[in-house]
Order: sequence, then C-alpha cells, then structure tokens
Amino acid sequence: MRALVIRRLVYMVPTMFAISLVSFLIIQLPPGNYLTTYIAELSARGQTVDQSQIRALEERYGLNDPVFVQYLRWIGGIVLSGDFGQSFLYQRDVSSLIWDRIGISVALALCTIVVSWGLAFPIGVYSAVRQHSVGDYVFTFIGFLGLATPNFMLALVALWIAFAYFGESMGGIISPEFADSAWNLGKVLDVVGNLWIPVLIIGTAGTAVLIRVLRANLLDELRKPYVTTARAKGLPEWRVIFKYPVRMALSPFISTIGWILPTIVGGEVMVSIVLSLDTTGPLLLQALRNQDMYLAGAFILVLGVLTLIGTLISDLLLAWWDPRIRHAQAEEV
Repeated sequence: MRALVIRRLVYMVPTMFAISLVSFLIIQLPPGNYLTTYIAELSARGQTVDQSQIRALEERYGLNDPVFVQYLRWIGGIVLSGDFGQSFLYQRDVSSLIWDRIGISVALALCTIVVSWGLAFPIGVYSAVRQHSVGDYVFTFIGFLGLATPNFMLALVALWIAFAYFGESMGGIISPEFADSAWNLGKVLDVVGNLWIPVLIIGTAGTAVLIRVLRANLLDELRKPYVTTARAKGLPEWRVIFKYPVRMALSPFISTIGWILPTIVGGEVMVSIVLSLDTTGPLLLQALRNQDMYLAGAFILVLGVLTLIGTLISDLLLAWWDPRIRHAQAEEV
C-alpha cells in the first residue's frame, strides 16, 4: 500500500505540470485578451480609451511578452507565493474571489453527495434484491426520469412552483436580511433552510446514476457461485446479501469521490445561475466569457488539481475497500 501511494504521488507531479501548461494554453487560445475586449466594449459605446493606462496594464502583466514568459510568470507566482494574479474584471485578487464563494460550494457539494448516497444505497439494494417487482419498476422509472431531465429545467420548475403556489422566491442561498451580516447561528440556519432545494435538484441526476450502477453491480454479484454456496449452507438471506455482494457492489460509490472535489469548484453552473446561487460556478463562467485570464486560469488549474487529488483519494479508498484491487495493485508494483 505504501508503494502504491508513493507511486501515485510521483505520477501526480508531471501530470500537474501538464495540467498547468494546458490550462494556460487554453485561456490563451481566444484572440486577444481582457484588455482588447475591454477596449472594444468601450469603443462600441463611443467612449475614449486612456492609452497610457492600457500600456501600464500591459507592462504590469506582461501581456506583450512571449507566451512562455507569461506562463512562467503566472505559474511562478502561484507556486512560490500563492499569488493567482489579479482579476481584470473584478479588480481584486483572484484568490480572495475564489475563497469568498468556495464555502457555499463546499457545503452544497457535500450535502448533495450525502443525499445522493443516502437515497441511492437503499433504493439500489432493494431494486437488485427485488428485481422485476413493482417497486423495482417504479424506482427504475423514476431513475430514468431523473437521468433524462436536465437539472436547470428542474430548477426552473421549482422556481415556478414556489412563486405560483407559495408566493416565495427561491433565488439565492442567503436571504436578503442576512446578506451583509457576519456569520452567526441565524445565518447558518438560514443557509441550511435554503440549501435543501438546490441539493435535491443537483442530486437528482447523480442519485439516478448511482441507483442504476449499484443495481447492475449487485445483480451481477448475486448471480456468482459464492452467493449460491452461502445460501446452500443455510446463512440468513440478509447476511448473504450484505456480507460480500453489497460490499463488492459499493465500489462505484467510493469512486464518485474522485469527482466530488472538482464539483466543489465547478459546481452546477446552470442550476447556480437559475437559482442565483453565489457559488464558484457562475464566477468561472463569467471569467471565461470575459477572458479574465488570471481568474479563468486559476479556476481551470484548481479544477484539474482537485480532480487529481480526488482520483488519488478514490483509488486509495478502493484499494482499501476491495481486496481484489489491492492485490492487483501489489502485483503491478
């Protein structure tokens, strides 16, 4: 196990370098930069542009330097001092912009995964054990409905129901009366009270996927000879099911940890926009639309690194949980 951890950590170093390189090249692909977009917008509105200010900004951020010089300046600031640069759009440090919103994104992602697991586990086990029963067909229908319905459409429907039947607006996680107040018990309870609706909307598709995967895996395990042998020995049915088949079928649940961390930053962008959620997803979209180079690059880099870390945690947990994976990894080492 120790060799596996060391090997994965060593592999992460060149992968992180490649991610940083690709992230920077992606944000350089569109023609021009934020300054050219800013100048074009001002010119379209008939406003004059202060050339001295433009030249000062170009010199400060090295926008006229070769691409590799800009990359070295960008990645060097991140690695050496944690400086992600300045957001041209918001005129603030990129790190402060990200940290301002990442708390709500973390709460939203964690609550979503807890709800998804809490619903998918009993339903998936029931559907596999009671295959072709009325309950199995009902849950299968609901699962396909959840997979086929876009989350942003569920958000729009929820907004309409709340306004038409309850006269309330569901926009935002923090109510207006707590918007400018410091964090206290009342503000926390307000966030918890408003969080369950986006959690249910975002978790719908993920729950449906987990149900289908768990059901398929458990059905495969229940047909294996060791289950038949256990039943022939007279073991109670619940023990036959939960002793090994469920354990083997739970691997997809653990593997979902790999995408929890990037989801924290990326989030459900469309749902967040529809419900006016102050998460990091809309901020990322705004940065990409406005070619806010440092903000967009920081988001893409963080997403890539979090995906790597999440995959590492997921692989290690799978190796610990499933002895077949652990033995296979040991043979490779």
